[in-house]
Amino acid sequence: MEEDNKYTSKLSPTVDYWAGMYLVVIAVLSVLGNAAVLVTSALRPTHLKAPELLTVNLAVTDIGMALSMYPLSIASLFNHAWIGGDSSCLYYGLMGMIFSTASIVTLAVMGLVRYLVTGNPPRTGNKFQRQTITMVISLIWLYSGLWAVFPLLGWGGYGPEPFGVACSVDWASYQDSLNHSTFIMSLSIFCTFIPCLLILFSYSGIAWKLHKAYQSIQNGNFNYGHIERKVTLMAVLISSGFIVAWSPYVVLSFWYMFQGKASLAPLVSLLPCLFAKGSTAYNPFIYYIFRRSFRLQLRQLRGLICCSAQPDTPSRGETGEEGRQTLRSDLRQSLPEEKSGAPLVGELGTAALEIQSENELTSSC
Repeated sequence: MEEDNKYTSKLSPTVDYWAGMYLVVIAVLSVLGNAAVLVTSALRPTHLKAPELLTVNLAVTDIGMALSMYPLSIASLFNHAWIGGDSSCLYYGLMGMIFSTASIVTLAVMGLVRYLVTGNPPRTGNKFQRQTITMVISLIWLYSGLWAVFPLLGWGGYGPEPFGVACSVDWASYQDSLNHSTFIMSLSIFCTFIPCLLILFSYSGIAWKLHKAYQSIQNGNFNYGHIERKVTLMAVLISSGFIVAWSPYVVLSFWYMFQGKASLAPLVSLLPCLFAKGSTAYNPFIYYIFRRSFRLQLRQLRGLICCSAQPDTPSRGETGEEGRQTLRSDLRQSLPEEKSGAPLVGELGTAALEIQSENELTSSC
């Protein structure tokens, strides 16, 4: 009876229903948005810079959490009781630990990488090779998996949340034994405080670097300085958004460590969990606002989907390749024969082709 009771929702059916609907929206946004990030990255694998692989890894953690955890949580909320008992609770806690730890460590590494490359010209500042970043990403997953497996090996444990229809680290067992208290304290230090301090240090250092280099950037390569500030602002928003989303849950977890699960109403314990889950949905929106390349790639992806759905679209004259050849020929004939003509043709041709491609993409569907 006690086993069944701990997995019964402590919320009203109405609250469960609306919490489930909220998670449906978050799950759809997370899957669609992060899938778009992954697909657009897969379409240009050779053009991805090494640090961009960390952005891809962050999208993997977000979509992984949405696919592996949210369906079970949504079904349990609509069922008004946790589905699957101890085994599914263990699975849910394991997935939550892996993906949340991988997310925050990825953000910490992103901050360090931005700190190291900020203030350096593009030619001399590209210090990171793809192999290096790939190895770092592998270590991130190894580190996350190690902490997730510890409770399965007997150090710490997973258990239901106070509201009954989700599972996580058993924070309330902090005072029960030395085993649980050492695990929870170690987890808090190595998977929360240290990554957050690294993020804070990195972006404080970036702000200081940009402040010191402002005059040289303004008088020299202003365009590069503008791009660098824009990329840094995007990274700051992603990191700060994650920290803001998870901070209420961390505070609540520490409250349960010292006060116990019965010290707060179930609804109060639900809200920080729902707020934290929203962290998987907003990153693609930040990319869309700050990265013009991401917007263009989404338009190209839309064009591919649209055009593949309309294979019999009438031709507007020449095919794309024929049009490009004609455009190059017309440009050559219209320009004077000079030694510097070839670069000029190439330059104008490239610009014209980009405009033509963009217009075709916009009007073809």
